[in-house]
Parts: sequence; structure tokens; C-alpha cells
Amino acid sequence: MPQSPDHMDAAVLHTHGEPVRMSRVPRPALGPGEVLVRVEASGVNPLDTKIVAGAAPHARVRRLPAILGVDLAGVVEAVGEDVTGFGAGDAVYGMTGGVGDVPGSLAEYAAVDARLLAVRPHRWTARQAATVPLSVITAWEGLVDRAQVGAGQKVLVHGGAGGVGHIAVQVAVARGARVYATGSAGAQATIAGLGAVAIDYRAMAPAEYVDVYTAGDGFDVIFDTIGGATLDASFASVRPYVGHVVSILGWGAHSLAPLSFRGATYSGVFTLLPLLTGQGRERHGDILRAAAELADGGRLTPRVDPRQFALDTAHLAHEAVASGTADSKIVVDVPR
Repeated sequence: MPQSPDHMDAAVLHTHGEPVRMSRVPRPALGPGEVLVRVEASGVNPLDTKIVAGAAPHARVRRLPAILGVDLAGVVEAVGEDVTGFGAGDAVYGMTGGVGDVPGSLAEYAAVDARLLAVRPHRWTARQAATVPLSVITAWEGLVDRAQVGAGQKVLVHGGAGGVGHIAVQVAVARGARVYATGSAGAQATIAGLGAVAIDYRAMAPAEYVDVYTAGDGFDVIFDTIGGATLDASFASVRPYVGHVVSILGWGAHSLAPLSFRGATYSGVFTLLPLLTGQGRERHGDILRAAAELADGGRLTPRVDPRQFALDTAHLAHEAVASGTADSKIVVDVPR
């Protein structure tokens, strides 16, 4: 029996603590300022697994059932009123939903605020593009918008082989910084391949690598993707007066004394804010366009897990991410 064109397949969260399951749901209606995207790939982030578990109050997904999936790559099917810059057939990518009351990308179609989208890099596949939006927007907001990283600066990225970290390293390198990045012994080759000086955080204490790589002065910018004790160490590892620490996980209780005694500054990054509030969404589109320029210039390359998942196995993709065993970004394919 043919399926109704008014409905579509989606991976839906019905109850927190239970896996998403494929369901037949209404196809989204296109509103003013929106773009209807035929989804080709949905990137999976640790945030998705926390939402499934009901452990992400900051994402505010309280109304169930809900379509998850923060990152998207696909093709424009139609554009709504007041939309410029996009047309049917454009290949696009973005961080478009899956939090708050905004439906996500684990579906055949998504009606997306056009401000959140950009034409994806010509040299990237849909799978590559789907892994990047959350990571690159987070890295860009921290390194560029907050810390204004530029040529000649010494930048330390904590977790340089991680989902956000490997993008942050490349963004800082592209802006002319001298980049250092911490990681496990097994991540050293990956970090070096991204253009950074690799630091094994288990083999070298913060005070030691500050002495070795900055002659004791401290780093101009520290980008923290770990939080906790790593953020505390960052406050004592930044350069006095001009140094800037940025964290994407500064959610705990921390003493600012080490930072204050160095006369340095701190910024927090909360990438979901425009999705949750509707404010500042244009900046996300701007960042994605800038990232596409880097990518097409060969200066930004995502790391994609080769495993194949589809809407009906999206729960397995979530399990793979939650296990902590993936060393690159996982994608759910949404074939036509």
C-alpha cells in the first residue's frame, strides 16, 4: 500500500529513558521564513543521548513525542515566504532542531528556520556535512566571537581529538594561531595530523606543559571542552592580563581566584541558545557560511565514523555514541 505524501518516517522519542523508534508522523508544513529540507543525513551528538536519557534539562525537550537530531544535511525541497538566498535543489547543512520545541533531523523532512542554514561545502558529502554544525558553531563562538583568535597567538585546545575539539583545532590553525592540544596517548597522531602540537595530558601536568611550550608565560587562549578539573587548570595556565579562557562545559562550581590573580578573562559558550530562544539565529548561518569557505579551501575536514545507521536503527547510533567508544562523529543516513 503506498504511503501518504502527507506523512513521513522519523525516529521519535516517546518516553525518556527508552530508545527512539521509527514512527510514521505528519510531514511538516512550511511556514514563513522557513525552508523545507529533504534530510539526507543526521549527525549524532552526545547531547542526543542525554536527551534520550532525560539528563539534559538545558536542552528543554519536555514535550513528547519529539523528533530528535540536532545536526542536519540535506537538499532544499521548497522555500517559504520571505526566504531569500535558498532555492529548490540547494544542498544545505545546519544545526536546526532537536531541542526545545523545535523538531529535529531524524526524519525524512524538516521545516527549518532559514537563518540556521547555509549552503554546504561543495567538497563535502552529506555525511560529512551532517557531523559539523554543532561542533563548528561551538568552536567558532568560542575561538572567534569570544576570544578573537588570530595570527601568532598560542592557543591550547583541551580534548583536541574530540567532536568539538578536532574542529576547534582546525579553526584556530586556519586563523594563523600556534595550536597545542591535549589528548590521550592514542589521540596524539590524530591531533598532530590536524596541525597542532599534541600533549599527552596523562604524561605531562599543566604546569609542566605551560613551562615547556610557553616558557612559563601561559597560553593566550585556552579552549576547554572537558570542564571540571580541566577548566580549573586552565585558569592557572593562561597568560596574565591578555589571556582568555573559553569553556563549553563551565557548568560546575569553580574558583575564579587563579584567573583573577592573573588578570585574565573567561567566557562561556552555550550554542543552543538561539535554537531555544529564537534570538541570534542569523549568526549561526553566518558561521556555517564561513566554515564552508574554510572547508572548500581545504582547511577544515570532519572525522566521520564509517558505520552505517538508518532511521530504523537510530537507537543503535545513540548507543554507539553513549558507549564512548567512537573516535569520530557518527551519522544516521536518511536515504530517499
